[in-house]
This record gives sequence, C-alpha cells and structure tokens, in this order.
Amino acid sequence: MRRRIIVVAAATAAALVLAGCSSADSPEESGGTDITLWLNGGDTPDELRDYLTSEYEDATGGTLTIEEQSWTDALAKLTTALPDADNTPDVVEIGNTWAPTFTYAGAFTDLSDMYDELGGDALLPSFVEVGSVDGAEYALPYYFGSRYMFYRKDVWEKAGVTVPTTLTEFNETAAALKTDDQSGFYFGGEDWRNGVSWVFANGGELAVKDGDEWKSTLSDPNTVTGLEQLQTLFADASLAPVTESDSTPWVNLNNNETTGAPEAATIIAPGWAHWSIGDAAPDPEDPTKVVNTWNDAVFGTFVLPGVDGGVAPVFAGGSNIAISAASKNQESSKELLKIVFSDEYQKMLGENGLGPANLDFASSLGDDQFATALIESAAESKLTPAAPGWAAVEGSGLLEEFFGKVNGGGDVEELATEYDAKIDELING
Repeated sequence: MRRRIIVVAAATAAALVLAGCSSADSPEESGGTDITLWLNGGDTPDELRDYLTSEYEDATGGTLTIEEQSWTDALAKLTTALPDADNTPDVVEIGNTWAPTFTYAGAFTDLSDMYDELGGDALLPSFVEVGSVDGAEYALPYYFGSRYMFYRKDVWEKAGVTVPTTLTEFNETAAALKTDDQSGFYFGGEDWRNGVSWVFANGGELAVKDGDEWKSTLSDPNTVTGLEQLQTLFADASLAPVTESDSTPWVNLNNNETTGAPEAATIIAPGWAHWSIGDAAPDPEDPTKVVNTWNDAVFGTFVLPGVDGGVAPVFAGGSNIAISAASKNQESSKELLKIVFSDEYQKMLGENGLGPANLDFASSLGDDQFATALIESAAESKLTPAAPGWAAVEGSGLLEEFFGKVNGGGDVEELATEYDAKIDELING
C-alpha cells in the first residue's frame, strides 16, 4: 500500500473469525440484486467507477453502490463489518499487505473456481500469493503500483554525476549530492516501506515461514547487510528527520516556494507521484491555484539498481479485491468481479496509470518514461510476508521503531535480535 496504514492490530484476526457464514450459501434471486463495493481512497477514478456501475446494471439489472473508505480507518471498518451479514459490503478492495490476515481468518469467499475465468496465471503472481491460503484463491489482484526514483536532472548535471548502474554507485552518488541544505537522497528514518528495498536487494527478508510458523528475519546476515547499507546511506545522503515515516518527498524535489531551490536531488516514490512533480505555475483553469507541471529538462526517472546491476526489488504497492464470505449476494458479487477482470476494465486501469491486475494488459500503461519505470520496477518488486499476523505487525508500529533506531545509528545486529523477538509474538496471528 502506498499510504501510512493505521491498523487495529491485536483483535483483527479474532474479530474476523466467521461463525458459520450460513448467509454465503443462501439462495439468491436471479437478476436485479443491489450490491455494495467498498473502494479505498481516490485511486479508482470516476471514469472507472461509472463504468462499473453502468456495466453491472446492464449485466444484472441491479444497482451497484460504490462507497469510498479512507485508508486510515478502512481496516478497522472491515474488521467490524465483514463478519456481519446484515452490514457487510459485498465486494471489497483491500490493501495487499492486509490480505493474509483476512484470508486466514476466513473473511473472503473462495474464488478458486473462477480463477482461470478471471485471468488465471496472467494475474500478478505476488498479489495472488498474498490472497491465497493452502492453494485456494480468496483475494485477487486489483491494481499494482511500484516505486522508482525521481531526480533533478539539473542538480545532477551541475554536480557532474550520472545515473548509477549498481546500488553501491547509487549510494555513493546520493552522498556526493548532499549539501547543508539539500538531501542527495531524501527518505525518512522510519520509512521502512522504501528502506526495505536495500534489504531485498541484498537477499534479505523481513520474515520467512519455518515449517508451520512464520519467523522474523531481521537478524539474518543478508538482512543485516542491507540494513547497514541503508544506515550509512541515511547518514551520508538524507537530511530527513529520523522520526519521519511515510511522507510526501516530491515536495522536497520541487522548488521550495521561499528559496526557489529544491531540498532534495533524488527521491523514491510510487509512480503516481509524477503528477505532483514539476515546475510550479498558476493553474490555467483556476489562476488562484498553483500546479506542478512535469518538465523533462529538469526532472527525470530511473529504477533503483540492484547490487550487481539490473533492478533492485522494491516494495510493491496496490490492492487486492475480494467478496465478503458473509455477503448474501454471492452470485451477483461474482458478476461484478467478471466486470472488474474484463479486458475493457483492465485496459482502463492501465490507461489511468494503475498497473492492471492482468499482466497481459500491461501495455495499456503506455510507453512513456513513467510507464516504463513502473513496469520495470514492478517486475522485480516484492510484497510483505504473507503471514496471518502481518497486519498486526504493521499496526504495532514496530517496523517504524526499528528502522528509525537503525537509521539513528543504533547497533544493527542488537536491534535486529531485539525486534525479531517482538515481531515473532505477533506474526502468526
């Protein structure tokens, strides 16, 4: 996911255990069924929402009501609503990092019999995996995003540096670009969602499954190597607060309204951030507002390089979609999923800058530098562990604490051992 997630951690899995879910098997009258879809935030544009509602009406004669939920309280609402057959949304968008908690708790309908019809092996594999339990698919990919680098060409050219081809070269370049007033690479000390790329690039993991149990692996030697590399990068290249987690780094890449200069030479951000990056100018439609317009002469993009070149794994953003197991409208909900995974809708996702769940339609993203970087970075991207208690881990704030202490200069091995023990208490649900 691409926003800070506030999670009701401790009670999530327990509250979602569905007693019986008899309504899932209730008979449903054919045609004319009204259903509700919960979407999170404003990522799905109005054009796509209108398409879903009109196509659903044409297909079933019923009404699709789309209710937008805030990312900040969506998890708490889902935890309460999903087990309640009288109040559950029928179909829900769910952040990919939350999917394991809900699937293990039995909150979603088994979609295995529809898997091939909805895209099958063409669906983004990592998102399918986090929405699956014991080989059965419950929450399928909705859309994906990925993180890549945005940089100030003018600042880089003035410094006489070029786009790096290895992770070490990137770290050295970012350090060389740092000044008293400008981060060579701006990232907050607690920003684990971006910082974990250095862990992944060095072959490390946040957690792995050992038999039937998940185990935190912050103290794994490969993870420690990545964390030590990140710690050095933060000290050498970033002026961001060590207590900062998720932020809006494109603000630092744009020219400061007071000084007229950027506060960062480079940032990492989800692909959609390019809409907020550029030269500031009055909005042609409303001169009282200021908009940022991308300028190829000033700004550029590249994917984060790996240790030995190529592409470094970054944390994948995006969402899954599922049918509530408690919904009384199972068949009509499945009709909606057929529309979501239709060729036309998958193309519309790409045309609006959202990575389509069905990779056969990745070309719909276009061929500009943003689409190219998104596809290239997403191809090597990774998700958080598909552990039943992962939502609880995120909600605890332990990862922010840990990365903040690492980037604050703490002993990486000691901190890793300490936080492995804390995460192990939550990760298995």
